[in-house]
Amino acid sequence: MIIERTEHPGWLSNAYLLADRDGGHGVLVDSNGVNEPLLAAAERLSLTITHVLVTHHHEDHVVTCAADAARFGVPVLGHPLAREAGVPLDGTIGDGDVVRSGGLELRVIETPGHCRDHLALLAGEDCLTGDCLFAGTVGGTAGGGPTGYADQVRSIMERLLALPPQTRLHPGHAGPTTVAAEWESNPFVRVWRGLDPEGTEPCRVAGEEATLVLWGPDYDGTHKAWVRYPDGRDQIVGGSRVERL
Repeated sequence: MIIERTEHPGWLSNAYLLADRDGGHGVLVDSNGVNEPLLAAAERLSLTITHVLVTHHHEDHVVTCAADAARFGVPVLGHPLAREAGVPLDGTIGDGDVVRSGGLELRVIETPGHCRDHLALLAGEDCLTGDCLFAGTVGGTAGGGPTGYADQVRSIMERLLALPPQTRLHPGHAGPTTVAAEWESNPFVRVWRGLDPEGTEPCRVAGEEATLVLWGPDYDGTHKAWVRYPDGRDQIVGGSRVERL
């Protein structure tokens, strides 16, 4: 299988080209505004592009999806809720669906938490995880609604990290990792597994009192924070929103 990636220099969001073989068939996954290297690779490898797939509706992942699809005359597919959020979908996909492109098969895994329309895509031993799970960190949950945090934990622990340990994970930002590496080393996963303790440091999040359960890394060299509010709500937020006391 062929996997090629391009990364936006500002957003650090990834877009992907997946194909079964040279001269075969393939799909584009997400559109970050700098997809030209992927389009050039499709031409160089003489690929027949059959779909543009969307992991979730956030702008840094869909900005050129309609233009990319129009270039090849193919449909844009994503979660039904992505259409409600304004993504110009031509069709919808959901949990357990399989998208076929020549000999390439991508199984859809619903992974809500970062947002309600979030999908991961599994192709053999490679999984595109969008903004659910990154190398060494996890996606924020502020956009996931009232159940965003709980959904994110389930999506990571029961869906993505339930895949075989050798599965290669290709996230929506920054570089790849594996199920085995995240199971052993991701600081959020280690606390969820009970290997490391929760923190108790007081903090404020946008002026609201909270407890800093975990101060972890983020994919861009900054920080991601797991916080707990006095009413028991948990949330994963960007470190810039947290005032440490």
